[in-house]
Amino acid sequence: MKKFVILFALVVLILTAKFVSAQSPLNVREFGAVGDGKTDDTAAFQKALDAAATSDSQVVSVPRGNYRFEGSLEVPVGVTLKGVWESVPAHIGIRNKGQVRPTDDGTTFLVTGGQGQINDTPFLTLNTNSTLKGICIYYPDQKEDDVPTEYPWTIAMRGKNPAILDCELLNPYQAIDATKNERHLIRNISGQPLRLGIYVDSIYDIGRIENVHFNPWWSMKPKLFRWQMENGEAFVFGRSDWQYVHNTFCFGYNIGYRFIETKSGVCNGNFLGIGADDCYTAVVVDQSAPMGLLITNGEFVSFHGLEPTMVRVGNKNRGVIRFSNCAFWGPCRQIAAVEGLGTIGFSDCTFVQWGFKDKEGGKPNEKEQIEISAIQVLGGNLILRGCEFQDKKPQIFLGENVKKAIVTGNLIRGQERIENKSGEKPEIIIRDNASGN
Repeated sequence: MKKFVILFALVVLILTAKFVSAQSPLNVREFGAVGDGKTDDTAAFQKALDAAATSDSQVVSVPRGNYRFEGSLEVPVGVTLKGVWESVPAHIGIRNKGQVRPTDDGTTFLVTGGQGQINDTPFLTLNTNSTLKGICIYYPDQKEDDVPTEYPWTIAMRGKNPAILDCELLNPYQAIDATKNERHLIRNISGQPLRLGIYVDSIYDIGRIENVHFNPWWSMKPKLFRWQMENGEAFVFGRSDWQYVHNTFCFGYNIGYRFIETKSGVCNGNFLGIGADDCYTAVVVDQSAPMGLLITNGEFVSFHGLEPTMVRVGNKNRGVIRFSNCAFWGPCRQIAAVEGLGTIGFSDCTFVQWGFKDKEGGKPNEKEQIEISAIQVLGGNLILRGCEFQDKKPQIFLGENVKKAIVTGNLIRGQERIENKSGEKPEIIIRDNASGN
């Protein structure tokens, strides 16, 4: 009986060992990856990824190292490419003495291919059920105090359920192309995309973007950062059917969040806890869907550039934009400039620090004030209820092409100053606002 028990235990151990071995991730080092920052590891990585597609594990593990890429990678269906980071890393002030550089720790991809070829193949393409996780991606040839060099997309998301998790995209020219897929997941991403952060289009099943933070950690040197503020866009949305965007932030861009119309259509969705700081314009809506852009608990700040403004709605917009429980401040020229035939709504929002004179290239002088309304609506419909205007300045301007407006139940500091050029008609309702010191 004792011998039988021992024999049974040995069999169990052998079978367990084989099972664990079959399920173990494939190590890129075993496929020839060097990780010394000098050797081109593109071919070794692709070999490991292709092998993982037919393995029991379907995971490629990338140990600590600096992996140089002169070419591009294709992550096969169902494969995960995984670095050592279990949470998104940060390399703040990497050029400063005593700070940790991305090449000093963790799993770092040094991308050198595609320089000057913006329309070339993306560095890394994810496919159905494939995942990128725990990686820092760094462009070592990008100059930190010059007009940035163009590169193709860093990551393209295709197929169904592609995912990017816990990655730092430190200084890409354009970071994530989230188009032509279904149910993409972009979670826990940080970095400083220079021209374009995330581009979403042709999404017909819900995409998710969560906990994304774009901040100038890599470089705020004058020439580069000025170019970024004049040209950069953090989040751009074309056609997306119920896009979910939660807890995202950007700093130092020409446009923080932009909504456009493409050949595929326009965006509607849920935007919760989003923020844009020091963007020339925090939110730009060229076009939106009839179902609406639902923006809740947002924080928006603009105080650089000509006519710094938090919200701009273009003259072609036919859709709906709703801001709820959001805060807007500057010092800026105006809070919102609205055109088009659509509807914009503000409810339970706070407006502070508008009506300052523009100052090109710098922050407006808070002593140089101008007479301009916080909310300027030149066309379409306005719903504005339960908001607070904290400055003693003009609050609302309704242009002659405004069709309908409801302005009720707001707190106004100082005198109520609502200018109505749309005419005295029953479709314009202005009442029950509390004003005074």
